Amino acid sequence: MKKILAAAILTVITFMFFTYTCSGGQSAKLDEGKKLFKRHCEICHPGGGNIVNKAKTLHKKDLDANGIKAPEDVVRIMRNPGPGMMKFDEKTIPDRDAREIASYVITAFN
Repeated sequence: MKKILAAAILTVITFMFFTYTCSGGQSAKLDEGKKLFKRHCEICHPGGGNIVNKAKTLHKKDLDANGIKAPEDVVRIMRNPGPGMMKFDEKTIPDRDAREIASYVITAFN
């Protein structure tokens, strides 16, 4: 019985450790994405809005309406935007940073 209890406790501790470690990494990534968003995007998208085109905010209903469902979709728009949005090429925002911003947008405004 003691062995079963010890194994159960060890399992719970291991699960808690991995849950804490994994969520901490995701949180740090979102923090970096948020910083990059503030630097490059927030001027036109304050609070997830859109000062140029009110129908293309970063909020879930507008993202869905515009076919943007995943971070890759956000990066695609950043690299080849429509009228009214400046183009963010790889020199302006490297791919890694673009993915961080995109993950933040999908998570924060949905």
